[in-house]
Amino acid sequence: MTTEDLKEIVRRGENSSVEFKSLDVRAESLAREVIAFSNSSGGLILIGIEDNSAITGLNPQKDYEEFVMNVVRNNINPPLDVDFEVDVLDGKSVACIHVPKGINRPYQTLDGKYYIRVGSTNRIASMAELMRLFQEGGYFHYDLTGVARTTVKSLNFNLIADYFKYFDIDFENEDEDSRNRLLTNTDILMPTGEVSLAGMLVFGINSSRYLPQVGISFAHYHGTDVTGELIDMRHIEGDLSYVIQTAFACVKNNLLSPSTIEGLRRVDTRVQYPDKVFRELITNACAHRDYSIVGSRIRVLMFDDRIEFISPGKLPNTITVEKLYAGVSFRRNQLLTKFMIAQRLMDNLGRGIPNIMAEVKKLGREINFVELGDELRVTLPIIS
Repeated sequence: MTTEDLKEIVRRGENSSVEFKSLDVRAESLAREVIAFSNSSGGLILIGIEDNSAITGLNPQKDYEEFVMNVVRNNINPPLDVDFEVDVLDGKSVACIHVPKGINRPYQTLDGKYYIRVGSTNRIASMAELMRLFQEGGYFHYDLTGVARTTVKSLNFNLIADYFKYFDIDFENEDEDSRNRLLTNTDILMPTGEVSLAGMLVFGINSSRYLPQVGISFAHYHGTDVTGELIDMRHIEGDLSYVIQTAFACVKNNLLSPSTIEGLRRVDTRVQYPDKVFRELITNACAHRDYSIVGSRIRVLMFDDRIEFISPGKLPNTITVEKLYAGVSFRRNQLLTKFMIAQRLMDNLGRGIPNIMAEVKKLGREINFVELGDELRVTLPIIS
């Protein structure tokens, strides 16, 4: 980071990724700032800058690097690592603390408080936010929780029978006790008698009645943004296999496929991605979204120049956008993924993203991954 870069950061003021602190910042206050950034998407803390962007500098009698390192090791649970440097602005020293997105989230203060960054302020995480942090850390799997008001009658036994054929089990000819035991042992049914979230997604009847966040919203706009004319729109609900196949059909039906007649055959005149590219992107969104986010569905948005696949939920702790490009895979929903593998909706090798990136690259295009707030947006250019 150059001096000019730092001056521009100070000029812009505090925001969701930048915090200013006075030279006499207390350890407890600094710990809260570091925790909030680590539990969110990371950020930069500048010591020696006032809230109004005035540069006051550091106390030359104080060893700020030692102070900061003691805070991140002794005032935060679990301890974490930050990068520290001192720069000079307007002749005054300023401490720069680069806080990464934590790999062992959630982090907490010594008195057990979990902070997150919201805009330019910190706040204690709500129960739902804390649950998502534990889920991203791999300590808790939301797809293994029971869905309120569901029972074994909420399940489609035809879908379940097809699933158990994968394990050479004749579910249809089992007695009721054996069926319930099978459903419980495979976590389709919880010990409470409720259906697991993964079970409702894959085998449920009318799952959107209990889970308003499930399904896919598809929209096709003329032009390059959502202000354009709406050409097609669908809200797709049902079991996961149906949702994926229907969303795929919507994409294919809305893609323009210019063709010509050669002899007795109609031949496409525009090269297009293989079907598996579209299907894989839709499947990945369904398999890896954060289902604890109730107010948002998966969205597939088509424009003249691109298709956006938008999945609710931040990337888990150890995963970054850069790692996605490198082919690193992750499974947020372990049980759901197991069911989808058995249904042949995905494989067990984590090859989906690398394969589609290779297919897209063959046609001279690139997929773009962007983490925006609590969503992952995957953009696929349309071949014109």
